[in-house]
Amino acid sequence: MRTEPSPGNLPAREHLPAGNAGTPVLDVVIPVYNEEKDLQPCVLRLHEHLARTFPYAFRITIADNASTDTTPLVAARLEAEIPEVRAFRLEQKGRGRALRTVWSASDAPVLAYMDVDLSTDLNALLPLVAPLISGHSDLAIGSRLARSSRVVRGAKREFISRTYNLILRGSLQARFSDAQCGFKAIRRDVAQVLLPLVEDTGWFFDTEMLVLAERAGLRIHEVPVDWVDDPDSTVHIVKTATDDLKGVWRVGRALATGSLALDRLARPFGDDPRDREISGVPKGLARQLVGFCVVGGLSTLFYLLLYSGFRTFSGSQVANALALLVSAVANTAANRRLTFGVRGRGGAVKHQAQGLVVFGIGLALTSGSLAALNAATNDPAHSTELAVLIAANLAATVLRFLLFRAWVFPDRRDESPSTVVASHTPAVPVGPASPVYTTATQSPYGSGPAPHETTSYGTTAYGTTHSPHDHQTWGDATMQLQPVRPNDHDPRDAR
Repeated sequence: MRTEPSPGNLPAREHLPAGNAGTPVLDVVIPVYNEEKDLQPCVLRLHEHLARTFPYAFRITIADNASTDTTPLVAARLEAEIPEVRAFRLEQKGRGRALRTVWSASDAPVLAYMDVDLSTDLNALLPLVAPLISGHSDLAIGSRLARSSRVVRGAKREFISRTYNLILRGSLQARFSDAQCGFKAIRRDVAQVLLPLVEDTGWFFDTEMLVLAERAGLRIHEVPVDWVDDPDSTVHIVKTATDDLKGVWRVGRALATGSLALDRLARPFGDDPRDREISGVPKGLARQLVGFCVVGGLSTLFYLLLYSGFRTFSGSQVANALALLVSAVANTAANRRLTFGVRGRGGAVKHQAQGLVVFGIGLALTSGSLAALNAATNDPAHSTELAVLIAANLAATVLRFLLFRAWVFPDRRDESPSTVVASHTPAVPVGPASPVYTTATQSPYGSGPAPHETTSYGTTAYGTTHSPHDHQTWGDATMQLQPVRPNDHDPRDAR
């Protein structure tokens, strides 16, 4: 049983120690565009709540998305009056762009964001970030669709929200319940690897980030929230919905073609029990059996429909052969993608060729069964033919799974070349007090703007801290990507 992590993997999640530190544990980002009316009440209320209930040092960052009203002046005034508030301005619109820029540059180990209207009750904030602080989860989201959530909003927005999440479940196999709630958090070490893969810069940013995280095996914690709709919301529903659907199509196509580099995120954040090799238990067998049974059941229905259609103008043998051929191609493609997790076009032709060999074995079994039935009776009923074919297909299905698992789609992880995974250099505390995190990334909290963004700053330096422990720092906690083999072990690891 493998107990030692690969040296390319990040260390197991660790609980963040409490204490007053120069660098905050939590950085809450509030993306705004022309919110001169709501910004000050939001920041004051959020600051009062955090100061009263949050047991860690925190920061509130106002991310201005190229506002054209007095929002930048309000943000600058709040920054000057409240030590824990920072103002950051982008000269380009886009909530996703603002979050990516500030999150990528922040030095806080836990990053969050919420909408300026504070529709979500703030009592859910500590439950949102607690699993990230404890190290149990990688991302956390507020959910308005959980059973215990208490939501007040109109029927139109309720219908749109539920319809959108049904689309995500049906098209992208998403398992999280609410992609659009403006109340989310992520660990910084996760964000450093995940955010470069997220392309959207607008409202679809949240959904894309969650889908990629889920596909990569990261743990997403959901918190039921109390939520009251803001009747003065400036979100354009039709345009946002259209952009979201375009994003769903883009991400779905990328996942189907295997063009996303999700191998960089394949559960690098600590030990996963699914990676353990237990004697007598084949790896992934249970999941593969479930997937194969689902695909097999659908393929059988497809086959029977095809057989019934072909039988109207041909004999039983010809109809059986044609129905098997068409359904076998579809079955191999579905099992390749859904059951055995093979993505991309590489090896697809070879897999289909091997699938046709398996099809030939199935054809021999079903054709032999039909031949035996015709030898026993000259004119068998159609229902009798179907019953014989179902029995023969059940036997062929068992053999097909064994051949798929052992021959067509074998587990070659032990023979595969080096795989790129996320590498992490753990931070080492310096000094006796609680840790402070630093990062090599240029940021609004450091000496210059984040890459590829046009920014301007307020009068207060972003690198300024407001704690008597400002001199304490952590070592560099940036990530690198390096090739490692799945069975490599770190000789320095004592486990």
